[in-house]
Amino acid sequence: MTTGLTLYGARGSGAVPVEAALTLLEIPYALIDAYTFDPDDKASGDQVLAANPMRQVPTLVSPTGEVITESAAILIWLADRHPASRLAPAPEDPKRAQFLRWMIFVSSAIYSLYWVKDDPSRLVPDPTGHAALEARVLNRIADCWGIMDSQVEPGRYILGDELSVLDLYVTVVTRFRPRRKRFYEVAPKMGDVVRRVDIDPRLHALWKDRMGFHEGWEG
Repeated sequence: MTTGLTLYGARGSGAVPVEAALTLLEIPYALIDAYTFDPDDKASGDQVLAANPMRQVPTLVSPTGEVITESAAILIWLADRHPASRLAPAPEDPKRAQFLRWMIFVSSAIYSLYWVKDDPSRLVPDPTGHAALEARVLNRIADCWGIMDSQVEPGRYILGDELSVLDLYVTVVTRFRPRRKRFYEVAPKMGDVVRRVDIDPRLHALWKDRMGFHEGWEG
């Protein structure tokens, strides 16, 4: 039995929106960096195997030892456990259905594609086909962002005028390839939202440490 939450994560990974949610909730947690995507740091990535046989981050371990995986599931779980934070619409809120829809959409239609994009050999053994596969995956990601943007009507944030974990999730995932410049082109409404989340003063230190704003990061 542990004394608090333990998060297996990595800089620049899908664990960062979970770190952002924990920061906003002011919940202390133990962070174990596990660079599962770095072939030159296999020992680091293997640390997560103790909690998650998929060898993937984020992986959250509760104080009772319960393991929770998948970025969207962790974010929803955290928001629902702390309803006073208003980081997710309550079950009876009219916005709840669209909140769930888009959380799962980002997870299944977009985030899951990075498993292929990051290592095309997982599906295409012939290296001569890797560039074409990667290009098609990146186009598909851009298309999905455009589809989402065409069906949301953001206020200050995607679901209206209150920040939710959906905004944290989208803000981080849109920093992955094909990167922000293309995202801004295909999803201009959500582009305004993620820029707003980028400069949230409560998250400034976290973004700087865990995502970075180096020259040319937008693409």
